[in-house]
Amino acid sequence: MATTADIRNGLCIEFNHDIYQFVEFQHVKPGKGNAFVRCRMKSLKTGRVLEHTFPAGHDITTARVIRRPYQFLYSDDNGYNFMDQETFEQVVIDGKMIENNDFLKDGDVCEVIIHEETNQILGCELPQHVVLEITYSEPGVRGDTATNASKPATLETGAVINVPLFVDQGEKIKVDTRNRAYVERVKSK
Repeated sequence: MATTADIRNGLCIEFNHDIYQFVEFQHVKPGKGNAFVRCRMKSLKTGRVLEHTFPAGHDITTARVIRRPYQFLYSDDNGYNFMDQETFEQVVIDGKMIENNDFLKDGDVCEVIIHEETNQILGCELPQHVVLEITYSEPGVRGDTATNASKPATLETGAVINVPLFVDQGEKIKVDTRNRAYVERVKSK
């Protein structure tokens, strides 16, 4: 058992016959009345996001989950195939359980979330940043950099994101997988 003081991003709890992971939270202490915790939680079984308010000091039941590194091998009709880095056991994960799965590249190491009591796979989290090559992008026009203008670019995995005008086809860029945003160019060695 834990209380609302133990809430942090990524903590998994059992709530309403489901397992939820905290996405964001905020402790609120109004001038009048009791303190409370406003939070957004994502269901690891359905992917649904729920907003809920807990009174301060409320007891919550933490879920026992394990995060293990798995290497992405390939995708096929059954789903996405991963290999455990320690036991070399292979598992297939449904694409709906992987957020922004269009950034996955062969060999990427992801964290697979497993419910410890039932040994059921609850989800898969990509690394926060991935480095990918741009396979197609319109050329930027010189002199268009006065504003923060952007253009669509297709990456080597098939994902399409917006990048600044000065980024060209063939360059490698770092992408934030949580919000699908361009971070920076990566110099090739």
